[in-house]
Amino acid sequence: MSEPMVADVREGIKDPLVPDWDNIELPKTWADEINFKTWTNVGRLWHSLFKKGNGRIELPDVFPDNLMGKELLPKYLQQEFHGIPNGNFSNNITRGYISAFDGTMLGKMKPVRKEMASWFDSAESVLDIGCAGGQMAAEVKAQGVVDVWGLDPSPYLLKHGAKANPEIKFVQGLAEDLQFSDKRFDGITVSFVFHEMPPKHIDRALSECHRVLDEGGLLAICEPSSIQFKDGWWPMFKGYGFTGFYFKWLAKHVYEPFVPAWHKQDITSLLNRHGFEVLVNRRGMPEHTILARKLTS
Repeated sequence: MSEPMVADVREGIKDPLVPDWDNIELPKTWADEINFKTWTNVGRLWHSLFKKGNGRIELPDVFPDNLMGKELLPKYLQQEFHGIPNGNFSNNITRGYISAFDGTMLGKMKPVRKEMASWFDSAESVLDIGCAGGQMAAEVKAQGVVDVWGLDPSPYLLKHGAKANPEIKFVQGLAEDLQFSDKRFDGITVSFVFHEMPPKHIDRALSECHRVLDEGGLLAICEPSSIQFKDGWWPMFKGYGFTGFYFKWLAKHVYEPFVPAWHKQDITSLLNRHGFEVLVNRRGMPEHTILARKLTS
């Protein structure tokens, strides 16, 4: 996004404008029109859910002013992640995705978010990148952090997040092009984002994280673990019981084009290369959590 509108400028801090999400009416997409009255709609839904690979999303020609349109959205974001009809771009299905995510993860992400939020108990300002409906940002806010921001490319997810969490500032944007001032935040959280990005975009995003973090600032990352992707069915069952079976099935069922590239990364080397010291690098199942600190100049 170029030349973002500015919310305020104080002591050298320039923040992007926080939209008035309550009064923004987002255009409907085809996924909002799904019903079971015609075979055309049923067939399109069936194809979206069960086809091989990810289809392309259909973006409205025009968005409300100051929101990012399809000409600014990278190609990797213009796909139906997880087979969700029209991906993260619909009014109705995104609401269901937000509420269903924790159930899909068998409730295992709630304690992970609480632990990650506890890492920022002394922070004053934290940015949650790829915030979706704001669950991680809400945990950080509950930790007592005063200034919490959520950033996501989908205005549909942001609108839901802002409604559920009015005390958090939600803005549209890209991880690889953060429209914030240098050294703006004490902490950044990134949950289930990097495995959805091509490696070159991850490098740009980490460079941006380094830029907007203050000296000694913390970067907390949570991504799907490689365990359920790489281990066989029997080791998964032997180690984790039917829960292991479930997450093995989920890893095979949900198409994630950039997951193999993410899991090939040496995380410590990757973060070191971008100016971070790794404090925690814990590969559990189904999550992999990392905590890193920005090295001082």
